[in-house]
Amino acid sequence: MDRGVFPAVRIGTGFDVHRLAADRALILGGVEIPYDRGLEGHSDADVLVHALMDAMLGAVALGDIGRYFPDSDPAYEGISSLTLLEKVNRIIGEAGYELGNADITVICQAPKLAPYIPLMRRNIAASCGADLEQISVKATTTERLGYTGRGEGIAAEAVCLLVKKENKYTLI
Repeated sequence: MDRGVFPAVRIGTGFDVHRLAADRALILGGVEIPYDRGLEGHSDADVLVHALMDAMLGAVALGDIGRYFPDSDPAYEGISSLTLLEKVNRIIGEAGYELGNADITVICQAPKLAPYIPLMRRNIAASCGADLEQISVKATTTERLGYTGRGEGIAAEAVCLLVKKENKYTLI
C-alpha cells in the first residue's frame, strides 16, 4: 500500500470494565437502569460507551479515551459518556472518517438488559450521527464465572468499522 494514502475503511476494538458500587446510578448506553448499584468511575462510568469510544479512536490510531478525557480532569467528573461520544465522533470526523457500524457487547450477570437495548442503540446512534441500523448492542453473562459473574463489575467490548468520508483521502 502507498504509505501516503490511508485506507477507505478502518477497524477498531475497545474494552472497558468498571466495578459495581453502592450509591451510584447504573448508566449503560446512556440509559439509567434500575439496579441496587451503579458503576464506579470519574464520569458516569458507562462501560458500553467507553468501549465504543476506544474502538473508534483506535481505528484511526488516535489513542484512547484517557488521552482526551483524563480521570484527573475535574471537567469530566460525572459527565455523560454520550457527551464524550459526541466529542469522539467529531474527532474521527476531523480525521476524515465516519462510523460505518458498531457492534457492542455488555458482559454482566445482572441486571437483565434486554428491555433497555433499543434505547441504548438510539442514544448511541444519535450521538454518532448514525442510523439505528449501524448500531448493534448485545448483552451476555459469563454463567456466574469471574468478576462479572460474581456481580463485582460490568464489562463491555466493542468493534467498529470507520469509513473514509467521500473525497477526503489524505495524502502525506
